[in-house]
Amino acid sequence: MVKKEMIAMLLAGGQGSRLGVLTAKVAKPAVAFGGKYKIIDFPLSNCINSGIDTVGVLTQYQPLRLNSHIGIGIPWDLDRNIGGVTVLPPYEKSENTEWYTGTANAIFQNLEYMDSYNPDYVLILSGDHIYKMDYEIMLNYHKEHGADVTLAVMPVPWEEASRFGVVVADDNHKISEFQEKPEKPKSNLASMGIYIFNWKVLKEALIKLKDQPNCDFGKHVIPYCHENGGNIYAYEYTGYWKDVGTLKSYWEANMELIDIVPEFNLYEEYWKIYTRNDALPPQFIESTAKIERSIVSEGCDVRGLVANSVVSPNVFIDEGAEVHDSIIMKGCKIGKGAKIYNSIIAEDVEIGSDATIGVGEYADSELSSKIYNCDLTVIGEESYIPDGVTIGKNVAISGKTEPSDYPDGKLASGSSIVKAGDL
Repeated sequence: MVKKEMIAMLLAGGQGSRLGVLTAKVAKPAVAFGGKYKIIDFPLSNCINSGIDTVGVLTQYQPLRLNSHIGIGIPWDLDRNIGGVTVLPPYEKSENTEWYTGTANAIFQNLEYMDSYNPDYVLILSGDHIYKMDYEIMLNYHKEHGADVTLAVMPVPWEEASRFGVVVADDNHKISEFQEKPEKPKSNLASMGIYIFNWKVLKEALIKLKDQPNCDFGKHVIPYCHENGGNIYAYEYTGYWKDVGTLKSYWEANMELIDIVPEFNLYEEYWKIYTRNDALPPQFIESTAKIERSIVSEGCDVRGLVANSVVSPNVFIDEGAEVHDSIIMKGCKIGKGAKIYNSIIAEDVEIGSDATIGVGEYADSELSSKIYNCDLTVIGEESYIPDGVTIGKNVAISGKTEPSDYPDGKLASGSSIVKAGDL
């Protein structure tokens, strides 16, 4: 096998449980973003734009759609005879068979794959962040500092630092201490979950920690390297980076794309985001339509009003319908006169005529307040909303609902309808 200087291992097996009904049937990295893209397109595009042509994608939860999206890597120019993209699900072994139980355990189970390229460096990435980063610049930084491990970090507001793993570094950026989601953080430099390891250092640590339950990079591998005298450095990143792990952050990141001067620009020529493109006809905008500051993807048929929204391919919006401040995913049908506010509508949902979604006063969710805790109303894929019903805020719906599910034609804020097998 040809030796590679650096290969990437992309962790894409997460369920994304904080996205609620959006990830009931699909892994978080395969969720739509920015209309035509999937979340995983961003780290994959970063790899090829950074000159990394060997990427292992570790999948586990609901991998079917993710696998078919990645295919053999053609959209990212990763269909290579040597290297390219390889999907790495858990597999049966002769001694014992187990699911990936932690980020580092997943990488450990693929030592053979990494060994086959005998790389000098291994880049560890997460499949659920939205950002553009040139990993080659980070690698040069790693080499210049003679590091064993380099962590990408970014400053976060002090009041938010306890949500992250934070690092304490000296003036030379050498890390002296780690704190995993500390109550009283000593630093506001948050780890981004992007690591470069010298291959020998990573391999030794993974083998030593192989019996550690739920072995994780932040909690186990990096502290182990530190305790054993490893040179660990912080690479400070100052560009746009968004963890879209909650409904609110996912919605906000989509809405930021349609700002007049977007902080995260999908239209830059020199750093393209690549994705698998279906062969779709152009969008059709009827004379009755009105579109204000929105992304409307190909294959859409718009006859109503779309304002401040992100609309994925193949969506039909009928006359008199209104979509405000919402994300509408692929293949949805919005009926005549329907009104949608502050909502996330997953793929292939049908909204009946004159239905109204996302209105009234906010109320706490009867489901998990860790997941559903903002004004957004969320409808899972392949759901059906009957004609003429009114749905409040902070509501979760999944499944083909009927008029009898809505007492007096209404569903109050904070309520939910989740049909069996949909969560």
